[in-house]
Amino acid sequence: MAIGSYGKRELTLGRKILQINWFLVLLLMVIAAVGFAMLYSAANGNWQPWAMRQMARFGVALCAMLVIALIDIRIWMRWAYAGYLAALVLLFVVEVAGEIGMGAQRWVDLGFFQLQPSELMKVALVLALARYFHGLTHEETGRITYLLPPLLMIAAPAMLVLRQPDLGTAMMLLFAGSGLLFLAGVRIWKFLLVGIAGLACIPIAWGLLRDYQRNRILTFLNPENDPLGAGYHILQSKIALGSGGMFGKGFLQGSQSHLNFLPEKQTDFIFTMLAEEFGLAGGIGLIGLYVLVLVYGTAIGLRARSQFARLLALGLTLNFFLYLFINIAMVTGLLPVVGIPLPLISYGGTAMLTLMMGFGFVIGAYVHRDIRISRRGVDED
Repeated sequence: MAIGSYGKRELTLGRKILQINWFLVLLLMVIAAVGFAMLYSAANGNWQPWAMRQMARFGVALCAMLVIALIDIRIWMRWAYAGYLAALVLLFVVEVAGEIGMGAQRWVDLGFFQLQPSELMKVALVLALARYFHGLTHEETGRITYLLPPLLMIAAPAMLVLRQPDLGTAMMLLFAGSGLLFLAGVRIWKFLLVGIAGLACIPIAWGLLRDYQRNRILTFLNPENDPLGAGYHILQSKIALGSGGMFGKGFLQGSQSHLNFLPEKQTDFIFTMLAEEFGLAGGIGLIGLYVLVLVYGTAIGLRARSQFARLLALGLTLNFFLYLFINIAMVTGLLPVVGIPLPLISYGGTAMLTLMMGFGFVIGAYVHRDIRISRRGVDED
């Protein structure tokens, strides 16, 4: 193992705490605080029912993030496949005994908490793929036979999530998995072949979609066709975005949201509410905070010496970007409405926990950035 900056083989707990990227932790706390304020506004100036619960969840998730970051990254590598299998089993549990809500079967009722296994799979998949490609040489990564296992690892949860049905999360799993394949060194021409095959399968895929999923796509192409039905959400979102202007109407003053024209203002369309109250300047300010997080996550991944830590940090940073990009593109009419939350802002327990767990692994990659790990999973001398 390469000797780190402290000149010792193992970092003590105190040194690990000092190694944590506290500026990244502060950024996450600032973004979450923006979310608390918007949930307070969404409830018309009340901490209940959303803001107070979100604050409690963030506190628990923050502690979990720091614990994950302090655990030796080699332990997480050792248990990566087990974590993936556990998340896959939970997806099967949803299939046979999941809770149904809003027309979808996506949750497992734990009594005190509604767990959404598809959110956990977003982290588990990156962990497993990072572990798999860490064990391959550069030459093996380029061989078709070695790409079959990761493709199956991506396809299996994506198909289960699609059956719930949850098209947005299934697409996120496919994009995140494909992105990690690219980061691992898979050649571009192989992605092009898969892309061409995917285009050829569009007619088949269209036939497999449910009616409401087809309506979402058709509404995305022309929302004015059904302004009071399928197109209502996106039309109201665009009205709210436009009414915010440059600097917004002011905190708690958004007419579209507070007069209940804007649907799902505490979850999917919370960015729209923020833009109405704080305008273009507020929206750009929040995006700027997100960009800083993405820059830090990418830098941490590039700094790591082991392939596992590098792919883990870059893959989870990509996952965070997908949340951000899809949600903002969705509420601005650039993508169909698929129900992806705005990271650390939208109300939701499992998504909050999953995102913070992901950043726990990213920060852990930074804490253990000087550790070199062999392809067998042990530290190198």
